[in-house]
Amino acid sequence: MLSYQHAFHAGNAADVHKHAALAVALDYLTAKDKALSYLETHAGRGLYDLTDAAATKTGEAAQGIDRLLPRFPADHPYVRALASLRDIHGPDRYPGSPLIAAHLLRAFDRIDLAELHPAEHEALTQAMPVNPNTRLHKRDGLEMARALTPPDPRRGLILIDPSWELRDDYDRMTRLLPLLHRKWGVGVVMLWYPLLADRRHVPMIRDLREALPEMIVHEVGFPPARPGHGMIGSGLAIVNAPWGLQQALPALSKIFD
Repeated sequence: MLSYQHAFHAGNAADVHKHAALAVALDYLTAKDKALSYLETHAGRGLYDLTDAAATKTGEAAQGIDRLLPRFPADHPYVRALASLRDIHGPDRYPGSPLIAAHLLRAFDRIDLAELHPAEHEALTQAMPVNPNTRLHKRDGLEMARALTPPDPRRGLILIDPSWELRDDYDRMTRLLPLLHRKWGVGVVMLWYPLLADRRHVPMIRDLREALPEMIVHEVGFPPARPGHGMIGSGLAIVNAPWGLQQALPALSKIFD
């Protein structure tokens, strides 16, 4: 949705969960000297200032990255990527998944990022390092996912991270993930979703498990960032989860305990 602004939520506990898992997956996939494709459907602006009015208004970063980062081992791919990117951009900046991915991928890997919001797309253009193998798309991310799969190279990962502000987002995901898997059987498909008190994600995960029996689901819980905040956890549904990520998920769960 064009009304969604991730600056209010950057660095929250869900970002930590999503970005830590993504970093592990990409770190594992890049260990093999074969080119990858990385696609992202809702890229956002790529880099966020945790001292600006939007971030400080919600207090979500304080309950997310500030609280959880000390619990990670120093050699975790997420910690290493975050430290390197903060060395470049400043200690109060938080990189979104496009910058984390660009940092972990190699120059010969292919990156396709979709962001429809005009201001967010412009900020993303400024934040991303220039690379002839990186393409920024000002288009609907789900349409891009359907159009560009299977990508070239075929080995790779797609991150799907909608705003979840529309109820039919859940139904759309139950159709989209099986479609992408049929088109791109070797691709890693990673869907992030919020855990809300009304458990609206449950029918979606049930239907996805039925359609994709090998899919892995990883969920973590955390306290609401502020009184009345509806998100109480974070979930990932992963098709073709890399072995290295499967091995790392139990340790990631303990960080949120």
